[in-house]
Amino acid sequence: MSQAAAQAYLNTRVSVMSTRLFRPSELAELAGLGLDDLAARFGLASLIDEHVTVRAKSRAVEQALISLLLAELAILVRPMTAAERALIMAWARKYALFNLKTLIRGKLYDLDQQEIRQNLYDLPPHVRLPHQELFRAENVLELLRQLEQGPHVLIARQAREAYEQRREPFALEAAIDQRYYAGLARQVRQFHDASLQPLQHLVGTLLDREDVQCLMRFRFSYRLSPSETFYQLVPSFRLLHRDRLLELVELETFEQVIEALPAPLDALLAGASNLIEIQQRLHHYMADEARRVLALSASAVARALAYLILRESQFRALFALVQGHLLQLPTQLVGVAVGLAEPVCPLAPMTAKAA
Repeated sequence: MSQAAAQAYLNTRVSVMSTRLFRPSELAELAGLGLDDLAARFGLASLIDEHVTVRAKSRAVEQALISLLLAELAILVRPMTAAERALIMAWARKYALFNLKTLIRGKLYDLDQQEIRQNLYDLPPHVRLPHQELFRAENVLELLRQLEQGPHVLIARQAREAYEQRREPFALEAAIDQRYYAGLARQVRQFHDASLQPLQHLVGTLLDREDVQCLMRFRFSYRLSPSETFYQLVPSFRLLHRDRLLELVELETFEQVIEALPAPLDALLAGASNLIEIQQRLHHYMADEARRVLALSASAVARALAYLILRESQFRALFALVQGHLLQLPTQLVGVAVGLAEPVCPLAPMTAKAA
């Protein structure tokens, strides 16, 4: 298949798959359905077994949605070039890293192997970690050294170095996240064609979102210094480039950071008083930008990544609805979880003084 034919095929695939995305008003409709109706509509009825625990039901639904997402990803990468496939797989690597964090916590807290296994996602071969080898590791450092022998070498090495310097689980997991986003940015830089600009826009928006959330959390919740906070951030292609991040981490209050953000982030987050509200608004912003790329871009790989970002977001919302029913949570709380209601936080704004 020629490159032009492969791109046309991929664009067609993305367009067909895009019809599966929820309409803007559909999430509110789904929120009004009962558990049985939700399960029947999305083929989850067999997973809602009355004879298993709520935790087992929840886990089965979550696993099914992740498996469906990764199955769609596998279809989309088939006609892609090596660089395109590497980018999409770098994005999907987050699921392997979820499992890595589970394994690390298991080693840190000396959990039973069966308990650890129950909390691992079942992933396809092209995404999963070498679980059996990692299970045999005696401790966290040995686990990370083993992981350095494979494709996750950069992530494992930075996590190991962070843990050797600061024996804190937080530092270790932050290092994993930082290296994941740095790897995603590195993959975008491999492009030198018409896909570069839309990918910089899309992944840049993803980095902007992550940088704002991490900056607020590290500075005002964890009380890290400006230099420690900056070290955890990944400069963006779009708004939050290196120099701007250096300026933002020096600010002393939650409100000052919001006011100093570049447009449109400053207006988007104006009046937000807690991290939950920040996350919700940034989530909607990311979804809007992904929809724009999906609808308007001529780049097939950018459209494919935009579709996967939106599909993942909507699956998370669907899982939150199912989880809300299983746990019998208040409607208002479920509405906050899926972005249909404004979060109400009883805590004071996260200023440097109050954090």
